[in-house]
Amino acid sequence: MPDSIMYQDENHFVVLEPECQEEFLTATELQQKLETVLASRQGELPQYLQKLSSVKEQAEYLRDNNCELELSPGKSLQWYAVRLEK
Repeated sequence: MPDSIMYQDENHFVVLEPECQEEFLTATELQQKLETVLASRQGELPQYLQKLSSVKEQAEYLRDNNCELELSPGKSLQWYAVRLEK
């Protein structure tokens, strides 16, 4: 599990999703994507996420403390902080 300090002040993420091309998202866009995924999976979440009171809190926790969410056996949604050069 990555250290949350890695994600401080990071504004962009690359997102890897099964059977999709890589996607670059802002922190806000990643938050929205995670909220959408989590909202449809509330009964299948790991216990540490179920303890959080809202989908928004779950998504924030994942964004800031993890880099992967298993969607099904062998298939995961992954995200990594990146720095884009201007």
